[in-house]
Amino acid sequence: MRLTRLMMVGLTGTLLAACSALEGNVRTPGLDEYSSDRRRDQVRGRLGGTDGILIFGTDRNQQRGGGAGEASGIGVNAFLWRAALDTLSFMPLSSADPFGGVLITDWYSPPGNTSERFRATAYILGRTLRSDGVRIALFRQELRGNAWVDVPVAASTASELEDQVLGRARELRAQSTAAAR
Repeated sequence: MRLTRLMMVGLTGTLLAACSALEGNVRTPGLDEYSSDRRRDQVRGRLGGTDGILIFGTDRNQQRGGGAGEASGIGVNAFLWRAALDTLSFMPLSSADPFGGVLITDWYSPPGNTSERFRATAYILGRTLRSDGVRIALFRQELRGNAWVDVPVAASTASELEDQVLGRARELRAQSTAAAR
């Protein structure tokens, strides 16, 4: 309870500090704020260019060194993202966040085995294609009576899926490189 209050105080302080930084964005009636090209560029910079309002972080168009994810406009490595989608495509997709790099599947029962089901969450951890750039959490349940019960999943199963994602990402990068030549 005390930790929650401290977190709320910290969050409130952060939001207030962010609001005070907006003083330069207040429009004064009667002034032509677009009278000079320099002023127009400053206003566009605050709004994040032509893509919309920039609320948190920095303009993604100005970031450098992002690798393949940069050209695609997503927040994570495009090869890992596409490979994770391809690898988990046998399971129904519940949620996908390409900017945060999270894929969540819905429950999936293997054909012929309706008393067992699986769910996966894939995390793409960065903008570079690295062996530690993907993590997959697997969940398994068994039907006992009329209720689904959580059952542990072997760690090697998630590791094998991660290896499949990495292998597919390497294939996609090789195809991309060959097509660019």
